[in-house]
Order: sequence, then structure tokens, then C-alpha cells
Amino acid sequence: MNANLRPIAGRLYRFAEFVLAAMLALMFAAFTLQIVFRYLLNLPIGWTNELSVILWIWLVLWGAAFVIREEEEIRFDLIYASAGQTARRIMFLIAAAALIVLYAISFPAVFDYVTFMKVEHTAYLKFRFDWLFSIYLVFVVATLVRYLWLSWQAAFGPAPKRPDPTEMGTGT
Repeated sequence: MNANLRPIAGRLYRFAEFVLAAMLALMFAAFTLQIVFRYLLNLPIGWTNELSVILWIWLVLWGAAFVIREEEEIRFDLIYASAGQTARRIMFLIAAAALIVLYAISFPAVFDYVTFMKVEHTAYLKFRFDWLFSIYLVFVVATLVRYLWLSWQAAFGPAPKRPDPTEMGTGT
């Protein structure tokens, strides 16, 4: 990556992490509020459950699109880890091409479905479903851009690094 772009990329990454943490905190607060109202006050409220579900969907897809790094993704890499550099490069490019093609083919239909869902609203909070599902469009576009970039690097740069389970951390 260009040295001039690294500080900007770092700030964008920290912003994405902040948004993810804020969604998690809000989801935890809604969940806690739901417990208090249901079990302590005996006044069940539905909007907290709805908000928790919405935030969970957004949290997972936002995190997968902008926060989780390639080496932190969960995958079965037994064969990949034991392969040589050229084989790892070929396996990565095949997997990336399949992912890119499948997401690209499905994108128009997904876009049509998400935009069609503007006619539906959630039960309690009355959020339009197109706004709720729009995070999936963001996820698909971010994933396509990421894998196009990673494919370019794998094809014309160094071979993908061999996974080493002793180096894998907790994401910190």
C-alpha cells in the first residue's frame, strides 16, 4: 500500500472498529434493558429484542466487511497450509474467483430484493426493511473490492503466506 494512504487507511479501520464497538455496546444495552423490563418489572417490551436482532445483523456484516482481516477469517486450511507457494497462489486465486463471480452474479438480484423491501417495516420500531438489509449490499461490495485487491496481489505479488497456527492470535 502507498505510504501516503496508510494513515488514512488506519483511521478508516479505527473508525470501522469504533462503529462495530458502538453497535455492540448498544446491543448489550438493549439486551440488558430487555432483561430488566421482563424479569424485574414484569413488563415485557418487544422493541429491545427487535433492536438486538437488527444490531446483530449489522454487527456481523459490518465486521466482516470492514474489520475482520483476511488472516482472521475462519477456514479449513489443512491442505492449503501444507501446499507450496505456487499451489497456494493457485488455490487462493480459484477460491477468490469463485467468490467474486458468485457475488457479482447475485448482486443485481440482491439489489432488486433490498430495494423492493422498502414496502415492509419492522414490527416495533417501524424501520424500513430496505434500510435494514442495505448492510448486505455494503458487505457484498466491500467483499468484492477486497477479493479483487487480494487476487491482484496474489497474482502479481508474493504468494499468499502459509498459515501458521502458532502465530494466530485473538484478533488483537
